[in-house]
Amino acid sequence: MRLGYEKFNAAILTISDRGSRGERQDLSGPALKKKLLEAEIFTVVREQIVSDEPAEIETVLKQWSDKDQVDLILTTGGTGFSPRDLAPEATAAVIERPAPGFAEAMRAESLKITPHAMISRAVSGIRKSTLIINFPGSPKAARECLEIVLPALSHALQKLAGDPSDCGGS
Repeated sequence: MRLGYEKFNAAILTISDRGSRGERQDLSGPALKKKLLEAEIFTVVREQIVSDEPAEIETVLKQWSDKDQVDLILTTGGTGFSPRDLAPEATAAVIERPAPGFAEAMRAESLKITPHAMISRAVSGIRKSTLIINFPGSPKAARECLEIVLPALSHALQKLAGDPSDCGGS
């Protein structure tokens, strides 16, 4: 179990065909990293950009959760309606237990900002002891969505690491 002063290891996977080919600069990954580091409870240990190929996405998610034992993986991009937006399918293929509350909360709160939140197909779930959450590819939307789930992340990751304390307290 994690001690109170230890930081959680986090990784950020950007999913973008053009970004992986160097045709476009990724801004959402750095935006998520900045927000995680500002929270002061995370160390970002892995960052990578991959194409919108499910096999490629799945390979990285498995590596980071199974071998590298990252506590939290944030993916950014590939969650919309475009034919190449396959991050949710790739994530669903590797998670062992769904954790839908994160994606549901992001959609619900984002709907207060834009009706486009309805087209998010983001999913979230657990593989081994890693929490994986899909985020939008827009830097602004990614930041806003991380702000929504950030208050629950520490507790969720502590429970995932085996914290036996009651969730509700007394």
